[in-house]
Amino acid sequence: MTRSLALIAALLLGGTAHAAPPPEPRPAVADETLQDGLELGEKIEARVDGDLNGDGDPDTAFVVASPDARTLYVVLSYRTEVDFGHDPAGSAKLATDPLGPADLSISKGVLVVKDLTGGTTALASTYRFRADKAKAPPRMRLIGLDATLYSRTWGHDGSEMSWNLLTGDIVASTLKLVGKGEDASYDKQFTRKSKRPVTTVYMEDTPDPEEELIRATRAK
Repeated sequence: MTRSLALIAALLLGGTAHAAPPPEPRPAVADETLQDGLELGEKIEARVDGDLNGDGDPDTAFVVASPDARTLYVVLSYRTEVDFGHDPAGSAKLATDPLGPADLSISKGVLVVKDLTGGTTALASTYRFRADKAKAPPRMRLIGLDATLYSRTWGHDGSEMSWNLLTGDIVASTLKLVGKGEDASYDKQFTRKSKRPVTTVYMEDTPDPEEELIRATRAK
């Protein structure tokens, strides 16, 4: 656990120990609580609240950014007969050359993270995570990874891939540049499908999307 996550966890736990569980959904983690866990030079780039573990209380995913690092964190709510609060459920490193804040959303218990990084050559990455509730406490598991590499100035061909980690299915394509200037576009070509063994990948072990894209487009 990183220093930031450990400090945030301590702050989350410190204010809620030995309290009776409320009869209604608890409020989300306060911005001030997350801010108190930051180190010098860090900021909260993005956050989203929603139910990831199915208990009816809001969980929180957030990205902590500094000049040389970006990290995605998730904390999940919990309740017992004598206690309630939030437990850290995972973290993942993100690329350090963002073209804007990460886009975080929660739908049907799945955390979706969209991240655009790079420069004139950009990488659009989409991560999907779900809480593995068989673990105690639950841990966030990567269930999908999509990546698209392309030129923002229409300067070269691109490529894309979609990896379903629940089935092992991968679909990869080449994006062929056609036209010039205002008429430029990408034509999807050479689409190929492959399959990998299904393995459990927790958030801490999230692979680099560009490396997985290269691997997928070179698969035979």
